[in-house]
Amino acid sequence: MKIIFTLFLPLIVLISCLSKNDSIDIYVSKVLETKSDGTKEFPFGNLAAALDRVSEIKLRQPDEKIIIHLLPGTYYLSKPIELNASLSGITIKGSKSSEVSIKGSVSLEVDWKKYKKEIYVTNVDKGLDFDQFIIDGKAQILARYPNYNEEGHYWQGYAADVISKERIASWENPEGAYFHALHGGRWGGFHYQITGVNKDGTPILKGGHQNNRDSRPHKEYRMVENVFEELDSPGEWYFDAKNDKLYYWPAKGVSLKTGEFEVSVLKELIQVVGTLDDPVKNVTISGITFENTKRTFMEEFEPLLRSDWTIYRGSAIFFEGTEDCIVSNNEFTNLGGNVIMASKYNKGLKIVGNHIHECGASAISFIGDPSAVRSPSFNYRKFVLLADMDTIAGPKNELYPRGCLVEDNLIYRIGRIEKQSAGVQISMSMDITVNHNSIYDVPRAGINIGDGTWGGHILENNDVFNTVLETSDHGSFNSWGRDRFWHPNRKYMDSITTANPEMPKWDAIKTTIIRNNRFRCDHGWDIDLDDGSSNYHIYNNLCLNSGIKLREGFQRVVENNIMVNNSLHPHVWFAKSEDVFKNNIIQKTYQDVGLLGWGKDLDYNLFPNEEAMMKPQMYDRDIHSSFGDPLFKDPKNLDFSVLDNSPALAIGFVNFPMNQFGVLKPELKALAKTPEVPVLKDVSKTNGKKGNYTIAWLRNTLKSVESEQEQSAYGLNSAEGVIVLRTWKHSPAVQNNGIKIGDVIIEVNGEKLENIKDFFTVLKNNKTLNTIDIIVMRNQSELPINIRFK
Repeated sequence: MKIIFTLFLPLIVLISCLSKNDSIDIYVSKVLETKSDGTKEFPFGNLAAALDRVSEIKLRQPDEKIIIHLLPGTYYLSKPIELNASLSGITIKGSKSSEVSIKGSVSLEVDWKKYKKEIYVTNVDKGLDFDQFIIDGKAQILARYPNYNEEGHYWQGYAADVISKERIASWENPEGAYFHALHGGRWGGFHYQITGVNKDGTPILKGGHQNNRDSRPHKEYRMVENVFEELDSPGEWYFDAKNDKLYYWPAKGVSLKTGEFEVSVLKELIQVVGTLDDPVKNVTISGITFENTKRTFMEEFEPLLRSDWTIYRGSAIFFEGTEDCIVSNNEFTNLGGNVIMASKYNKGLKIVGNHIHECGASAISFIGDPSAVRSPSFNYRKFVLLADMDTIAGPKNELYPRGCLVEDNLIYRIGRIEKQSAGVQISMSMDITVNHNSIYDVPRAGINIGDGTWGGHILENNDVFNTVLETSDHGSFNSWGRDRFWHPNRKYMDSITTANPEMPKWDAIKTTIIRNNRFRCDHGWDIDLDDGSSNYHIYNNLCLNSGIKLREGFQRVVENNIMVNNSLHPHVWFAKSEDVFKNNIIQKTYQDVGLLGWGKDLDYNLFPNEEAMMKPQMYDRDIHSSFGDPLFKDPKNLDFSVLDNSPALAIGFVNFPMNQFGVLKPELKALAKTPEVPVLKDVSKTNGKKGNYTIAWLRNTLKSVESEQEQSAYGLNSAEGVIVLRTWKHSPAVQNNGIKIGDVIIEVNGEKLENIKDFFTVLKNNKTLNTIDIIVMRNQSELPINIRFK
């Protein structure tokens, strides 16, 4: 069989230089010219020849700007393109991404023979090593169990028995199979290779290093692939490397006679690598489609400090030690791992106008070097004691990305195999701007910031939705801040941050801004600031479903946001968190959990009804807030600005643009999806018994008795009281023989209740007490309960 490597074609070059300020133009075409000299008329036959001539020119004229023009065609690489500092100032430019592609695959000449039933087989050349098989530009399915189902949720189909003894016993050669499973808490995933079988029939596994939170593989959400016996449905394939045979069950519409067959053989395509002292400068890559690289989930991963992430420090397009480089107007598809990564020192990298989809891991990553972090720790349970800590603020050296831009990119269907992935991932970096991107259909966060080091990021005008599709407990935007101040022992963390109130800013030295974005997450939170996330300013965001969560951090200012059908989720706040929540429109009461304090200033917010507003007022918060219908202008068309007579304007809310989210580039905007329109829950008129309004109290869910039917069902004397709908087992109201689901609270501290409003009125009047006495109706009998808060 013949394998085509276009790079090995003959080469000659001609340089045309019109004046001192003009660039030198070199042309490359897949059409072989007998007199190739690099002109447009007689172009090079491959990139290698053009790059060799660039090196020759740079020896004589190191500051010369050179443009390599790729004329229409497909360019197969035999090895990654490597650009070092001596090639600074070079542009690699395709005529347009729809006409020019660079591939990490080889083209196969096939001779398909019937194997049995619907399966065909062809011989391939010896020595091939591939894990992606592409036909007519579409990646096929590596033989797997359960079979691929686009609607199959986790792994596009999962089963608990994928590596059961019985199933493994049915395989002639289990070695080489890949076992994929979600984390036990669905916080990303794990990947293993089966290297053998124990005497008891269980598999010997290698791997499981792709997540920074210890866990056994999830018991149910599992998938296995690369097993010959599982080749049992259209589109599936299997490669027998020992015998150099490729097996395939043709997908519908595939022609074995006329199809274009390719297999991925490279992990990387372009590597732009310099050093801090000798960086690569002013390299531009534009107008190209990059396709077909190998998957990287079994490569060596490294932990990203104490976030939940580990990562392979590699990508199809890789930057390290660079300044002022540009990646623009490209398409990236069928790439097996990370797409674009800025590693260690990078300054001024711009990633603009690209289309990224159908890729295995993260789309765009900024990953600094841990040597730049002072007193770093690398796992949730690891820490450096304050007595041993470097207490100087900021980075220790310059090995981190800074001042970079991610703008106007369309990103979707990434993380196809690696579930701890993101559209944009930022760790150990400073001053990264993420602007006007559309990110959706991803397994975890759309945008993730892994740590507080070192802030200054600006996230604005993005449209991020359909996220956390294959994981859990996350957000369309997610962050962690397990920085130097953070400790797994909460009491110790309280003590050191009380003694050192500026400690959270030792790492998060600059404020990160999240503004003018549209977020929707149906499987977590729209904005999720998780453990330790500190020093954020969040304003003018439209949150379409799951609200904003602020957990266990300091100095977050959240103002002028809209939380459709949801609210603020303050989780385990510090006594002096200095958090601010003002001028927001919310449609539920606060969903608080385990607070030691209620922040610096929560006020001037618009609640849906009086009951929702009364809970924070028990803690002297939201004294000047109001309630009512916000009067959105056109919510059915995703315009949630408010009318001129909206009560939101009276509490200081200011309208912000509703038509500037996501990509702006016309070609990308025409392709981009928009989020599902939420169905508004009418809770603004709920007062007492009107409507079916529920409210959270000590993480339990309550509602008013509203009908004679409920009166009868609960055995009440009248249609009055507060029903306990759901409980949380750790709530102080539940512990020590407290409330249970189905209880109806009819009296608090001797005062009879008509509804939820009465309940919170009594609590507000008794807010200084550490205990309350309630009477509930349980099994048609009155039962006294004493609840202790401390």
